[in-house]
Amino acid sequence: MIVLAIDTAGTGCSAALYDANRDIVLGAAGEDIGRGHAERLMEFVDGALEAAGLDLPAVDRIAVTIGPGSFTGIRVGVAAARGLALALGVPAVGVSTLSALAAGRKGPLLVAIDAKRDEVYWQAFAADGNEATPPAIATVEEARAIAQAHDGDIAGSASALLREGAAAETDGVDIVTVARLGARLDPQNHLPKPLYLRGPDAKPQAGFAIRRA
Repeated sequence: MIVLAIDTAGTGCSAALYDANRDIVLGAAGEDIGRGHAERLMEFVDGALEAAGLDLPAVDRIAVTIGPGSFTGIRVGVAAARGLALALGVPAVGVSTLSALAAGRKGPLLVAIDAKRDEVYWQAFAADGNEATPPAIATVEEARAIAQAHDGDIAGSASALLREGAAAETDGVDIVTVARLGARLDPQNHLPKPLYLRGPDAKPQAGFAIRRA
């Protein structure tokens, strides 16, 4: 099975082609671009396909990061994954950024992403790698209390905020990890739906609404 993995949930924008049967990365492309995911994503998809020596019809599944992360970036990635899956007639699966950051690490593990505004996205994972808690958002103060009670390692960009001496990390995920996780997920139970733990910045201005006739 050939998996096309897409990540736009953070400041990075990347794509990779992965052969799940042989556990081989066939090609990858991407950059840490900050913004402009909508303008650059298909460029990186094309770059990954070219590096792999494949065309889009060779893809059997799409895997995409669904957050938590950048509100706009997640929308771009999920929309692209859904569109490609529909055009190709293949399934698409959503991969949590928290799960991607936890993959390959020995537990118990607390994954914490700096959500800015004095908040943290977090999730705990058991020693066997399974989810111990659902994804959640908390204030830094609340997250520090959670980290203090956690008997295990901490990973993610907020790790240094929550535990003294913890190594500082970025919020970027490994696109190959996204591909590997996506290859194992059940498409029926992991649809590519944005995982928003905080509402959008833009709010409707009800006071300026125009009454319909």
